Amino acid sequence: MSTFERYLTIWVFLCIIAGITLGYIMPGLFQVIGAAEIARVNIPVAVLIWLMIIPMLLRIDFAALGHVGQFWRGIGVTLFINWAVKPFSMALLGWLFIGWLFRPMLPETQIDSYIAGLIILAAAPCTAMVFVWSNLTKGEPHFTLSQVALNDAIMIVAFAPIVALLLGLSAITVPWDTLMLSVGLYIILPVVAAQLLRRRLLNSSGSLGRLLAKLQPLSLLALLTTLVLLFGFQGEQIIAQPTVIALLAVPILIQVYFNSGLAYLLNRMAGEQHCVAGPSALIGASNFFELAVAAAISLFGFHSGAALATVVGVLIEVPVMLSVVWIVNRSRDWYERGLPIDKPTETNRI
Repeated sequence: MSTFERYLTIWVFLCIIAGITLGYIMPGLFQVIGAAEIARVNIPVAVLIWLMIIPMLLRIDFAALGHVGQFWRGIGVTLFINWAVKPFSMALLGWLFIGWLFRPMLPETQIDSYIAGLIILAAAPCTAMVFVWSNLTKGEPHFTLSQVALNDAIMIVAFAPIVALLLGLSAITVPWDTLMLSVGLYIILPVVAAQLLRRRLLNSSGSLGRLLAKLQPLSLLALLTTLVLLFGFQGEQIIAQPTVIALLAVPILIQVYFNSGLAYLLNRMAGEQHCVAGPSALIGASNFFELAVAAAISLFGFHSGAALATVVGVLIEVPVMLSVVWIVNRSRDWYERGLPIDKPTETNRI
């Protein structure tokens, strides 16, 4: 993890301050940016999202799906957490905390939108930062790569139906046309474009690595620029209600620790090795927040509580996931006690 990535939370916090300040000083500029839309897609944000997503997807090799059977227990646990537990547990936590316990402390008109943002955030498993977390836990690289590739393939067909189902249960009208446009624009097209570009670059020795080295800082810069725009539009509401971010963070924190802990324990019960259980727990807990931010903006707009809820996920992602990494590493001895004596040797770590 680079120094810039390690202190991502600090840069996010500074972007929040910058966005709120600029939104207060230059509201006209943000109105012009917000109006730059085609078919309900904001063009500046779409460009920024692509700059965020493409470098991450370039790292994914879908040929790694051939390794899926080798780690079937860990793969099965992570798929169960990502697609059968996490979106639904987040919806439940959103309804419990935002829709009930915290309702008196939040703006009534945004309650449903906040819950929608939390659902969108949890419906897409993380893609890029998982490789960082896996490395920090000495994770099995083939498992991590095959799991991420499989999740990306599933996301193409599962993201929209799960989001639509849970939004419908929240009594939110689902704009199917916008939702499907978001899936095509922010999942299908980037995946196809990244794989075509990756295949071309692999034919030239070292080209992929050099391009990723150049694009990674640009990707993070695009993320921070998007945050400035979001908070430029949300600034007035945040200043008026400074507790909103803290309250939105509560269900996100709970679901991260719940899902990572559940994945970790299920892998141990299944007899999976620690080098697989570690990244499995981290993949099961983290979110593809770039996609979540883009989908929330497309579906509900810059000014929505949904957009703000996804941004809170960005704000706490790095420190929370680093705490999960610490727990996984510190509990290695406990985890390995009770595993079969004839367990295979942990090899080929990242």
